[in-house]
Amino acid sequence: MSTNHPELLKLPTPIRCKVLERMNRFKVKIELDGRIEYAHINNTGRLREYLTRGKRGFCLRFEKPKKTRYRLFSIEMDGYGALIDTWIQGKAFERSLDLKLIPWLRGYRIIERNVRLNRSIIDYLLRRGDEETYLELKSAVQRIDGYASYPDAPSARARRQLRDLIRHVEDGGRVMIAFIVGLRDVMGFRPNKDVDPEIHKLLLRGSQIGLEIKAIGVYYDPSRSSIRLWNPDVRTLI
Repeated sequence: MSTNHPELLKLPTPIRCKVLERMNRFKVKIELDGRIEYAHINNTGRLREYLTRGKRGFCLRFEKPKKTRYRLFSIEMDGYGALIDTWIQGKAFERSLDLKLIPWLRGYRIIERNVRLNRSIIDYLLRRGDEETYLELKSAVQRIDGYASYPDAPSARARRQLRDLIRHVEDGGRVMIAFIVGLRDVMGFRPNKDVDPEIHKLLLRGSQIGLEIKAIGVYYDPSRSSIRLWNPDVRTLI
């Protein structure tokens, strides 16, 4: 595990668990210390590479449990953890921005979160000087032929967001989309053309008219229970 990668977030010591079965979009059955429990997952993707029986994972315990007592945020890979939790991915992005570790966002600051743009809610409105930029984050933890990829399930919401972002670019606005690659050992990022061809077409069209498409690589370091940044500007192929 490389300690040269900047530490972004420190997490509480996790509880190791074993995945048994995904119950629905937000709940997975796990085995923990020989007993059956249920954990929340904060990622609506299919996550087929990760949520299969026998996979080892890392859970955090909720201080005030509601439907489940645990939160499954990472799946054990080859010496590290793939970060599947979209909320933690977002916090890691924000910390990277605060620490000025993202070269293509130097000088920007967040002025609003969950901001409306036409019919969509976009993650961030950023500002640098007098320039405002909308930025949407997407989780890219699916791995295909050595590349991180998105999406791993058809998404009407993502298609709507992309159409609204493209419309804003056409009206003279500035827009970015950043894919959070939650795993190491990939050659770059590229869209999954097969699972939702329309998303790929929209990304291609957007890139041709000025929508900036970027990717950021993070992962979970179990040895220090921290989220690390391994590449602030992952290669993207559209």
